[in-house]
Amino acid sequence: MSVELRVPSVGESVTEVQVGGWLVQPGQAVKRDQVVVVIETDKATVEVPAPVDGVVGEITKTSGMKVRVGELLGRIVEGAADGATGGGAAKVMPAAARVLAEGGVAAAGLVPSGPGGRLTKEDALKAVAARSAPPAAPSAPAGVAPAAAPIVSAAPAGARATEAVPMSPLRRTIARRLVEAQATAALLTTFNEIDMGAVMALRKEHGEAFQKKHGVKLGFTAFFAKAICEAIAAVPALNAQVRAGAGGDEIVYHHYCDLGIAVGGGKGLVVPVLRDAERLTFAEIERAVADFGARAQDGRIALEELAGGTFTLSNGGVYGSLLSTPIVNPPQSGVLGLHAIQERPVARDGQVVIRPMMYVALTYDHRIVDGREAVTFLKRIKECVEAPARMLLDV
Repeated sequence: MSVELRVPSVGESVTEVQVGGWLVQPGQAVKRDQVVVVIETDKATVEVPAPVDGVVGEITKTSGMKVRVGELLGRIVEGAADGATGGGAAKVMPAAARVLAEGGVAAAGLVPSGPGGRLTKEDALKAVAARSAPPAAPSAPAGVAPAAAPIVSAAPAGARATEAVPMSPLRRTIARRLVEAQATAALLTTFNEIDMGAVMALRKEHGEAFQKKHGVKLGFTAFFAKAICEAIAAVPALNAQVRAGAGGDEIVYHHYCDLGIAVGGGKGLVVPVLRDAERLTFAEIERAVADFGARAQDGRIALEELAGGTFTLSNGGVYGSLLSTPIVNPPQSGVLGLHAIQERPVARDGQVVIRPMMYVALTYDHRIVDGREAVTFLKRIKECVEAPARMLLDV
């Protein structure tokens, strides 16, 4: 019996998705609940499993195609595994599936190197590279001099090649929201610099014990997350948003901090949300951020984890950025950008000393946040991070 494989519901407001890539080929045997195709929404990657044991039959929607919820993706012939090709046991990670789909390489037959028999993104990149590598030139017979290569003035083959690939739903949404932020909000950025010496000394002194007790490294994110919550308590306009009301525009103040943490994923930047960040401990923040980072690489961040943030923290310093002007994630009114730590000469008590310094940038919506409030907010961040004991003593 042929069983239909259709696009599942992936969210209340999501009606259209894009086929990210098939992890199996027609004629291949599959097991029930084995992931056979990956679909992409504007926020996350969703794995679609086989509903029954059987053999992959017809594939009706291929990689890159836009499909609506409920549309037919393909069919699986139930209980027809005899004589079918195997190779369905290896789990292909979503990031690997995308690389294979873009490179036109089937997952069947590839040897996985990841834990638990998983085919990783690195495995996929190697397979695509091996397929696209030019064949070696045949060697000349013994005693025969190789022919001289002709002199050509044209560019080498492939040097001016281009490639057009569909823009992923995630990238389309990122583009739309960035343009929306620039067009609808009055964005302004203010800067400051922070001496990271105290935090670095604290991590050096207690980092090993922290990791032993909590099972996660003590990073910089928890310090800044806590500092943001402290600064929001002092300047609540940075945790507000403009909303259209029945009597005109109104300002909505949030009495909680749902902090968006920007993390790089296999498909691009995503911003999962730490709910009630003001109530979390350092260990809870670091565990959540580590989990977000790991799952973002494989596109396993759930849709509901990306919605509803009230303020955003973005760390371009992990990529080496020295200074930038981050863009607010609408309808939020503020985003804090962190940057690389560099040893720089600074003045301390009339003396020039070398200190580990970080530039920080606050972009805010000037419609509801005044310059004085923005500077006060950023100054509070600086005070908390340069003297982290303040956050523990509430001073």
